[in-house]
Amino acid sequence: MNNFLNPLIETISQAIKKQQFGQEPKELYEPISYIMSLGGKRLRPVLTLLGYRLFQEDIRPAIKPAMAVETFHNFTLVHDDIMDKAPLRRGQATVHTKWNDNIAILSGDVMMIKVYDLLLDVAPELLPSVIRAFNNNATEVCEGQQKDMNFETRNDVSTDEYIDMIRQKTAVLLGLALQLGAMIAKAPEKTQQDLYQFAVDLGIGFQLKDDLLDVYGDQAKFGKQIGGDIIENKKTFLLINAVALATGSTKATLQQWIEATDFDATEKVQAVTQIYDQLGIKALTEQKMNDYFDQAFAILKQMDIGDQQKEWLSGFAQMVINREK
Repeated sequence: MNNFLNPLIETISQAIKKQQFGQEPKELYEPISYIMSLGGKRLRPVLTLLGYRLFQEDIRPAIKPAMAVETFHNFTLVHDDIMDKAPLRRGQATVHTKWNDNIAILSGDVMMIKVYDLLLDVAPELLPSVIRAFNNNATEVCEGQQKDMNFETRNDVSTDEYIDMIRQKTAVLLGLALQLGAMIAKAPEKTQQDLYQFAVDLGIGFQLKDDLLDVYGDQAKFGKQIGGDIIENKKTFLLINAVALATGSTKATLQQWIEATDFDATEKVQAVTQIYDQLGIKALTEQKMNDYFDQAFAILKQMDIGDQQKEWLSGFAQMVINREK
């Protein structure tokens, strides 16, 4: 699988290095080059290249659309970090920390504009449907972010609401990324929709895995503080289910930690993790995560594409499922 993916990863990495978003004023453009150079998993642009490669050998027509997907993703990170007051992104200072909020907002705005520049090379007959699909998904990402912020002040978030939020905030962009490559390759409409749903289900499982790794991951591999979600009382699948299942003294202890304003972070993470262990929250989350991975593979199995193409998609999925960071 890696032998197949590596050229796609290298292609998008080189495209990002070569991309010139602008020069002056440098305060506007340097933050864009900075956030785009911080790396990350590049899952989304690789999915776009992969979606195209399923049907066409020469991936060059998919490079700019893949760049558009990655630019949009990074734009959302720049603005999300401002909203979250996050100091770090991928182990480095966030744009608003390294510069300031106003610069981060404006640089993000330019990134969003540049997304459309990158999409303009799509074949004219495909451009309206490509723009429409992108706009629909970009809107859903914003809706998901707003729901996530709304959850901060709510104590009655259900698991269904949480799943719908991560579907919009995280999963639909993975779906668009894969579908976009297939659209540009002029794949059949039914296959495009199957690819979209495959990647959305994979994306929901991906986020649930991220929730798990935040609590149970290896910090050296995960690349960020273990227990960050616990410290912030973030409404994850784990916390929502713990609140719903806890009773008696366990419920009282959990509520004390949620309401505490002055606490030792390490102690809180250990205490809440212990409650998760008592309630079987890890196994419950793994089951939900695997349900979505299974749904993705069920879609893949019946998809009207060749065995080689199914193997490529299966390999990508396994990379997501087995990740430790």
